Amino acid sequence: MPPKKQADNSAMKELKRALREGTLERLYVFHGEESYLREHYLGQLKAALLPPGLEEFNLHTIQGKEFTPDWLAQVMDCLPMMSQHTLVVVTDYDLYGGAAAPREKLLALLEDIPDYCCVVFVYDLLPYKADARTKMAALLKKRGKVVPFHRQDQGDLVSWIARRFKALDHDIDSADAKYLLFLCGDLMTRLAGEIGKIGAYARHHQITREDIDAVAIPQLDAVVFQMTDAIARRKFDQAAAVLSQLMSMRESPVMILAVMGKNLRQLYSARLALEAGRGRDYLMELWAMRSAYPADKLMDAARGFTLPWCRSAVRRCMEVDLAMKSTGADPQELLVSFLLELSIPMSKRRGLC
Repeated sequence: MPPKKQADNSAMKELKRALREGTLERLYVFHGEESYLREHYLGQLKAALLPPGLEEFNLHTIQGKEFTPDWLAQVMDCLPMMSQHTLVVVTDYDLYGGAAAPREKLLALLEDIPDYCCVVFVYDLLPYKADARTKMAALLKKRGKVVPFHRQDQGDLVSWIARRFKALDHDIDSADAKYLLFLCGDLMTRLAGEIGKIGAYARHHQITREDIDAVAIPQLDAVVFQMTDAIARRKFDQAAAVLSQLMSMRESPVMILAVMGKNLRQLYSARLALEAGRGRDYLMELWAMRSAYPADKLMDAARGFTLPWCRSAVRRCMEVDLAMKSTGADPQELLVSFLLELSIPMSKRRGLC
């Protein structure tokens, strides 16, 4: 199996250097799922190009559905007012779509952006789908910079979490920072909100896991993993309590089962890895995990199950999923029955064997 590809952050690093040295390009495309970083660097771009208090005169923004090449031509002709630059931000416009005539006109405009103007196309809700065969792709390579903002690696995120808590006059150790990533996911926008809540709640300088559990809202994957982990530790009352919590939050039984299925398949993979003498790194590569924390948790949990149990659990999960979608039975009852079935020892069960 080929090694997991690392996210290429070279374009973002180059943008950071250009901001620091004042060597910005006239044309940028910002895209990627890490919206926190995208908005951060867009803010840095505005701060670098526009004097404070004069943004209203030198910043031109428009949504993609309202954008036309004629509008761009008009704002590009607007000279800066008490500033050296103007900034144009176009959000969610498909650079590779549309009719041929407007696209040719746009190409001509982007080929000759004035020295004082910087144009940024931001992809927020619209996915960025480049076509390397087009004139637009060639122009962006020649005249501009395409900057993808990827999800960050665990090491960078742990350091960032520590800095965010430090700004709130708190400290957090790396183990609890990794736990926060496991619980809430690795998107920085969501993490920033959770860090703010935890920092406001914590009564002591050192952030504890209890502080995190008290106020952080966990993602569904983490809650379902807690349920499976409770089964592995033979704490079936705790597993049932987690399922009850999910149902009280009105989570769809079909969605809960789908996440359970993924978790059980990962658990099966971890058990197979143990049987073959492989470790955490193999599991991370197999499931393209960015963080070692869930891989460690899965390897620990897998030690509490036999290989036949894991294999049967995966098969039964598929059967329950089919029953939910085809028999008309109550999905909630099927889910509760499946959890009870998982809690029965292998030697005593009939269905899971």
